[in-house]
Amino acid sequence: MNRSNTLTALIAAAVLSAAPALAHAVVRTETGAAESMAGASETYRLNVPVEKDMATTEVRLVVPKGVSITRFQVTPGFVRTTKTDDAGLVTEVTWKGKIAPMEYARFFFQARNPAAAGDLSWSIYQKYADGSVVAWDGTDPQLPASKTAVK
Repeated sequence: MNRSNTLTALIAAAVLSAAPALAHAVVRTETGAAESMAGASETYRLNVPVEKDMATTEVRLVVPKGVSITRFQVTPGFVRTTKTDDAGLVTEVTWKGKIAPMEYARFFFQARNPAAAGDLSWSIYQKYADGSVVAWDGTDPQLPASKTAVK
């Protein structure tokens, strides 16, 4: 194999291996960053693409400890419910609605980051029309939890 073919094969392999990682449910800042500042008030977006040949009907987000959600942006076509702890802090958010195949939805919310630096791990559970759930929580290495580095 000549140098040009080797380079082409390496680039193709890199693109193909990165493709699944780009398509999973993730939490990022409003600007798309995977990091934020300790103690900062931040607008986050949960991006959920449909990866099956059927609609997503429910998305559940488990909020990392130390993150304090302060408000949500309205998402037309979805009903949002929350679970809170004894202190009234949001611990889980569920959006019910429909995201059709070949579509994605973004759910925006504002939150205050923990005062200390560290990594936040966002667990996301994507339910499909057939009742199956894809757990983006890291229990399966193919289904990583979304991470935010708080610096």
